[in-house]
Formats: sequence, structure tokens, C-alpha cells
Amino acid sequence: MDGVDDFVNERLLDAWQRDFPIEPRPFDQLAEALQISAESVLERLRMHRENGRVTRVGATCAPNTVSASTLAAISVPDRRIEEVAAIISAQPGVNHSYLREHDWNLWIVVTGPDRAHVDAALARIETLTGLRVLDLRLVRPFNVDLGFSLNGSTTPVGRARQVDVSAFQDTDRPLLQALTKGLPLKHRPYARVAHRLGWTEAELLERVGVLVNAGIISRLGVIVRHRALGWRSNAMVVWDIPHDTITHAGPLLAAQPGVTLCYERTPVDGIWPYRLYSMIHARSRDEAMSALSRVRTLPEFQSAPYQPLFSIRCFKQTGAMIDACPKDAA
Repeated sequence: MDGVDDFVNERLLDAWQRDFPIEPRPFDQLAEALQISAESVLERLRMHRENGRVTRVGATCAPNTVSASTLAAISVPDRRIEEVAAIISAQPGVNHSYLREHDWNLWIVVTGPDRAHVDAALARIETLTGLRVLDLRLVRPFNVDLGFSLNGSTTPVGRARQVDVSAFQDTDRPLLQALTKGLPLKHRPYARVAHRLGWTEAELLERVGVLVNAGIISRLGVIVRHRALGWRSNAMVVWDIPHDTITHAGPLLAAQPGVTLCYERTPVDGIWPYRLYSMIHARSRDEAMSALSRVRTLPEFQSAPYQPLFSIRCFKQTGAMIDACPKDAA
């Protein structure tokens, strides 16, 4: 990994992308596992956050459960890339913005507390840029864990699981917003978040445990920036496969080595026929294409039209917008 020059750093960034401890002093558990002090763990995480290798230690939530989100694409003329990317990144709810190799070249994720907020954000973007926005709504997730191995392993690391939405309480919104923004890198991070929200530490820990067990929090751990760690050849591969076929092909694709995300989305008639999406994170273009070639040997994919959209540039990558008026939890 680029910039990760010792075994401890590698384990810290690789092993703790999920299953982060839900206890008053969580960094003590990391320290024990790594055989270093808790202060050293915190210093390392602060360093990685400052140099851009880590975005936060926090949560990702199951999509479209307690909030709304969508993937969207815009075809931006080359001369307007910087202008349009700046406009879009400034919009509330836009938490990911990537430039990719395709005529539909600017890809964004828009989130909000409900679908009305997402729709309003997409409408603002169209008005401000004068460009059409393709709204590619989630149909079925097969792997949306958003984590992946940094040690060279190609073993799949996450699978979509059943979410018990009934466990959610409306008072959980500010908590989820705080966790997606990131825990403070302090010895008792949950206590600090609880104080800001007007809760006790015990109340907060209990709710975090409930939300994790219910699958509403899909991952709690170290959120890394793969490009900063040397995984710079990353392709979103889209497949034109019928909905009924995806029922079998989606889980199969999600289980393939090198595939780190997989889901079905709505197509756009006459413009964008692709329904099945997969993400490949790799250290080189050849490595990414090798992973794609392995997928194309499967009978379900041999004749399927597809497009690999390699990432060129990241304009924005932050936690999702859960609450309409999120509070600062850092």
C-alpha cells in the first residue's frame, strides 16, 4: 500500500474496516490487537486522516432504508468539467463525485433524509448546470459493503444482508448523521458524540448496537480512500442484462474475486440500458482488466453487452446526508 510502511499500519487500515468495537474505549481493543498503545492507534489514524488515506472512522448505512440516495450520471463537455464539478460538489446531499472514462463522464451519489430531498438536489443540479441528469435508482443490492482488502487478497469482503427497518427510531437520525460524518479520534469517542446529541454514553452505545444488528448500519469501521493507498485503477463496470437474469447473475457477480460492489439499478430508455453494476478496485489497469476477464468467462456474462468506466478523478467523497439539518459530530 502506498504510504503504509509497516505491518501495524497495514493491519490497522485493513482489518478494522468493519466490526469496529461498540464500547466506551474502542481504540483500546484495536491497540490490544495490534500490540501498541491506544494513543499510538489514535496518532496513526489522525495521520492517515490528515494525509488523505482515511476519510473517517465511522459508519455506512444500508441504502434507501432510513434515508434516500441515488446514483446519477451527467454528460459534461470537457471544457466545463471543472465548473460543473464545483457546482455539483457544493450541493447539499452530494457525497460522491467522480470523473469517469465515458461520454456520461461525471458520476455522483446524492443522499438525503427522504426522496424529496434527493429529487430537489437533482433538479437544482440540472437548473444550475443546464445539463441532463440521469437518475439511476437502486433496485437490488448484492454487495454494498464499500470495504475491500488492502493486502492483495481477492476474497470478497461483504454481502448485502436483510435489513430490519422496524428497529429504526426517528431519534436515531442525528446519531446516524454523526456516525456517517465520523467519530472523533479521542479515547472515548462515543461519549463525545453522546454529549453533543444530549444523550448518555450508555444510551448511544445501546442504539449503535441495535442499528448494527438490524443491518441499518451496514459497516462500522475505518473508511479508507483507495486511490490514496495505491488502488488507482478502479472501474465501474455496467452490464446490459435483463432483470430476471440478474436474479441469478447479481449474486454470482458479487462473489467474484476483485468485485467490491454489486447492485441492480434502473435503466433509462433509449439512453442508458445498463441494469447491473459492479465495481472493481485494482492497483493497475491490467489487474482490473484481468478481474473483468474472469467475470466474462462465466456463461451469464459471455454475451452480455458491458462498459468498463474507469475512474479518472475524485472530486468529492464524504459521508451520506441522513438528517435534513445534520449536526457536527466531530
